[in-house]
Amino acid sequence: MSDADGRSARGRAGPRPPLAAYPLGWRVLDALEAAAELWPRRWGGAVKWLMLLPALALVGLLLWGLGVMADASLRAMDFRTYRLAEEWSAANFAKAWGSAAFWATARRSLVAAVAVTAICLALALPYAYAMTRTRRPGLRRLLLIGLFLPFFIGQVVRAYGWLILLGQQGMVNQALGAAGLGPYRLLFEYPTVIFGLVQYMLPFAALMLAPALAAVPEEVERAAASCGASWPRTLWHVVIPMARPGLIAAALVVSTLTLTDFAMPAIMGGGGSDFLANLVYDQFFRTSDAGLGSAITLILTFLGTTVAAVLLTMAGIAAQGGRGRR
Repeated sequence: MSDADGRSARGRAGPRPPLAAYPLGWRVLDALEAAAELWPRRWGGAVKWLMLLPALALVGLLLWGLGVMADASLRAMDFRTYRLAEEWSAANFAKAWGSAAFWATARRSLVAAVAVTAICLALALPYAYAMTRTRRPGLRRLLLIGLFLPFFIGQVVRAYGWLILLGQQGMVNQALGAAGLGPYRLLFEYPTVIFGLVQYMLPFAALMLAPALAAVPEEVERAAASCGASWPRTLWHVVIPMARPGLIAAALVVSTLTLTDFAMPAIMGGGGSDFLANLVYDQFFRTSDAGLGSAITLILTFLGTTVAAVLLTMAGIAAQGGRGRR
């Protein structure tokens, strides 16, 4: 092409827009790309470590905090001076291990973690399935709004909202009174804490299940139906096994968050249905026994890690079994 043709083509295309006309994001990306060219090629292997640096710093901070807790847990509190002892001992762990209150609280926390996880998975599965399978955009949008809206309301605000609804003069007892029932004591009971935790954890479970169910091809369900399988049988033998990673992830998130929860047992339990996190708070801020509080914190960390390890092991065994069947 001649120079004249090139000039005429540029004339038809119009003048090049000024730099200010480009979006700010594009200019930032161009500047970053230009800066990347200045990075020495022999340092290319260090880029991945620079990208990991914030995460490594966060993990290091966590490990440092656990180290401080471990040191304090091995020092018994001298209540004459309210100072931790200089020498190490296992007195705090022995005190927690021999306390009936500790075992009752640990049992209550573990039972709540199992119950809330089971209920949330049972309720979140049909919700996430309907959200990913519906062909009505309006219904899908409504389900998405219902899923994300609770994240804009804090846990403490929701807990106090339930106090208003479930109180002796609350809306629930008023409705029961209009039907000639009640009033009932609905607050400050262990089932009420379970109910509050289910209401709080349910969006987390649905959010973890939705991508796993969306990844299951609908053609697989139609193939199972063409082979004579009913919808419940297809759901149980086809959809749920294929969505098992999402189920394990949802169970992991819900169980660990429930096991370490503080607000719901404190507010909706009224001090009579405390979890281990509430027991840690009491040791640090009510009895000022930082050593015993640190010991219970490490025990709680160990329990949460054990629950996570069991769920991840189940996921690994399930994956190996699935590869073996194929």
